[in-house]
Amino acid sequence: MSTSSPRARALGSAFSLSDFDFDLPPELIAQHPATQRSGSRLLDGSSTTLVDRIFHELPSVLRAGDLLVFNDTKVIKARIFGEKASGGKLELLIERVLPGHQVVAHMKVSKKPLLGGKMYLAGGARQGGFDAVLLGRWPDENGQLFHLQLSDEPHALMEKHGVMPLPPYIERPAGTAAHADTAEDARRYQTVFARAPGAVAAPTAALHFDEGVLAALAARGVHTASVTLHVGAGTFQPVKTENIAEHTMHSEWYEVPEATQQAIAACKARGGQVVAVGTTTVRTLESWAKFNQASGDTQIFITPGFEFQVVDRLITNFHLPKSTLMMLVSAFAGYEHIMGLYRHAIAQRYRFFSYGDSMLLNRALRG
Repeated sequence: MSTSSPRARALGSAFSLSDFDFDLPPELIAQHPATQRSGSRLLDGSSTTLVDRIFHELPSVLRAGDLLVFNDTKVIKARIFGEKASGGKLELLIERVLPGHQVVAHMKVSKKPLLGGKMYLAGGARQGGFDAVLLGRWPDENGQLFHLQLSDEPHALMEKHGVMPLPPYIERPAGTAAHADTAEDARRYQTVFARAPGAVAAPTAALHFDEGVLAALAARGVHTASVTLHVGAGTFQPVKTENIAEHTMHSEWYEVPEATQQAIAACKARGGQVVAVGTTTVRTLESWAKFNQASGDTQIFITPGFEFQVVDRLITNFHLPKSTLMMLVSAFAGYEHIMGLYRHAIAQRYRFFSYGDSMLLNRALRG
């Protein structure tokens, strides 16, 4: 991890990409979820004294009147395999569904098809699959994504022919399609309250919640509300510039319903704390507060120095080195505190990333 000193930070030195790097033993990258959702571990980092807990203990460390805010997005089976008219193999990862059976997608292929080129997914329409035509790049002619016209309704096609878009660091047995899902993945790489289809990556901090924990929270007097942010593949996009201010953040669609806005206002009025479940919920709530817009696209990039307006506490998984999410949690709980938590987690063999364990953070520990 970085050797930058607290004194250097106090003197205002700028953060760079290497400050958010750390050595992670590869065996700590979780390849499968815990046997039970709430049986995962929870590192309670809400004070300077770290406490190793089990996730089902969460209700005991929240207070009556607090408000948990979840991201209710639903992961779609967005990864689909097919071939070009020439026979070349390709893979699509559908990032966003547009009106008129159109989609925006990432494409893996040896040679990109030409404008108007036809693709046959899952065998093509004549073999029980479907067809796609390339309309251009997205969002403009220099975009990295592809704009496609599908032969039928995208969500129905993905549900029938797609596979769960597991993160690149989750491996499955040889002989299966690249990053193919299993019955376990179809069930567990989805929250128990997923409602709004549109994500290509799970809001992973919410994967630890099950009906038992939700019931215990309600019994304790903890309120709940939801927002929607359709997590895009850009969440795994590496930061390539040492000067993090030069990084271009990916765009994701979000919504903060009126009922959730009212629940937040009521929580603040009664002296409760707003507890965001996951970094996607943080990005949603702080986008709403910063831009005074309850829905739309956000490219908010939260780095140390960011002034939080809504979120008081955060439940989050352990993130990739040198990622925008490492920067976000460092902004929230303080850089030195986060680096100490990660050192503790590695020493205590916590499980990392999407199927890994989680931690509880308090905004009061900024630094």
